[in-house]
Amino acid sequence: MSEPYVRSPCINICRIEPSTSLCEGCRRSLDEIVRWRGMTAREKRDVIATLPSRPAFAGGEPVANGDRGD
Repeated sequence: MSEPYVRSPCINICRIEPSTSLCEGCRRSLDEIVRWRGMTAREKRDVIATLPSRPAFAGGEPVANGDRGD
């Protein structure tokens, strides 16, 4: 039986922010991005669950979630 498909959170804004080491688009770490295809569905869901608590970015600067200036 195959694992359920878990969609990547990638939104094609792929830049690693040096101060946080997180992608500005999806907020995953470089390690998580590299390992994504090999992760189990459970591991992917676990990563996705942590994304809302990670810093958001506006103009390359981390900002508090919900305060992106738009």
